[in-house]
Amino acid sequence: MTQRGAAAGFTLLEILVVVAVLGIAAAVGYATLERDDRGTLEREARRFAGALEYAAQRAQFAHETLGVSAQGSEWRFWRRGDDGKWVHLTGDDALATRTLPATVAAAPQAYAGRPLPADAVVPLRASGRNEPYAFALRAGDYAATVSGDPLNRVTIDGPHALPR
Repeated sequence: MTQRGAAAGFTLLEILVVVAVLGIAAAVGYATLERDDRGTLEREARRFAGALEYAAQRAQFAHETLGVSAQGSEWRFWRRGDDGKWVHLTGDDALATRTLPATVAAAPQAYAGRPLPADAVVPLRASGRNEPYAFALRAGDYAATVSGDPLNRVTIDGPHALPR
């Protein structure tokens, strides 16, 4: 008669524990990725809204017309040069050109109730009397709108899931 040695391999319980741990890790990873676009978009919309409010206040304080553009992967602030043309704004870290995270895109949406081309510069007047404007931000399956009213109040609508 031969004697059986210790069994090699894993028990069913050990395999089930490993499968359960992998399932939980996959669920957490998926949830993190799903929230990442929404969270990133929300952070960028708040950052953009803050910069717009600051720019409108700076335009009034410095008695100069500033402008803002958003095109694809960045937004940028401008000032009117002596020749009346838009010149990149420099010397103000709060209004420095912002390169967006890879998943986020921005575009001008409307000014004074009219649609805008992708390369439009939205003016922020020294008088503080600005036309209503809106910019669209998008990340993955989410979109948000950052808009300003004639009293320079900036609001964020979203992020909202895009229809599939």
